[in-house]
Amino acid sequence: MPFVRGEFMRGVTTGVLVLSLAALAACSSSGGSRTFQTQEEGGFSLFGGGKKAKAATGDTPSIGVNGYLWRATLDTLSFMPLASADPYGGVVITDWYVNPEKPDERFKCTVYILDSRLRADGLNVAVFKQNKDATGNWVDAASAGQTETDLENAILTKARQLRLSNIG
Repeated sequence: MPFVRGEFMRGVTTGVLVLSLAALAACSSSGGSRTFQTQEEGGFSLFGGGKKAKAATGDTPSIGVNGYLWRATLDTLSFMPLASADPYGGVVITDWYVNPEKPDERFKCTVYILDSRLRADGLNVAVFKQNKDATGNWVDAASAGQTETDLENAILTKARQLRLSNIG
């Protein structure tokens, strides 16, 4: 029988496919998935978690950031209209706020809660300012750097007060 290249390549391809599927099936186990490092049940999760983490916290969802910082941020910025709040990502964005005493300027804040612990470096505040020009249009202006620091300090102070009231 003469050598036929097409049939030989189909046989090789089929063989490789069968061996790959057999190797893949051998990797599974009936005991559930296990992580590589600890060999505990739960499998790989990009953001942590898995069966162990869910069992430890129960089935009730919780916010992903420090609760005291979250509550203190909402309390401190309660005078400004809220545009967006993400408790899992730890981002609070306010809408533009115009002080009735100064109607020619407005402010907007974005607060990032960066940590699940109550720490001073677990918080970042960005303040945006706009002034009204002669034609009545809002123009971006530089806000004082001290404003951001003052807001961070106010949020941290409130968070400490909330934590102390919860402990006592």
